[in-house]
Amino acid sequence: MTTETIPEELTIDTPSLRHAASVFRAINHPLRQQMLHLMHQNSRVTVTELYKHLNIEQSVASQHLGILRAGGIVKTERQSKFIFYSVDYTRLELVHVLAKELIA
Repeated sequence: MTTETIPEELTIDTPSLRHAASVFRAINHPLRQQMLHLMHQNSRVTVTELYKHLNIEQSVASQHLGILRAGGIVKTERQSKFIFYSVDYTRLELVHVLAKELIA
């Protein structure tokens, strides 16, 4: 039997929890998962390649890329007038590890 130490005050770091939740939400969306798979298959893609391949509006693709960027799930690389997006595998693995720890 383990003894749980109960702190004197309950601490809830709401800003950190909200940010962490937004990272999980960024990945937990079918369209964003498709975008990540496309990036993985092609190493890196532009927003144009994404919206043409997924048959969505450019604004929709940009909005979802913004969510993935805010979550740190994708990396960007600018070359001239183009921005290339790729999966941040290190960050994605960290998210998976944390998720597994939470449900264990």
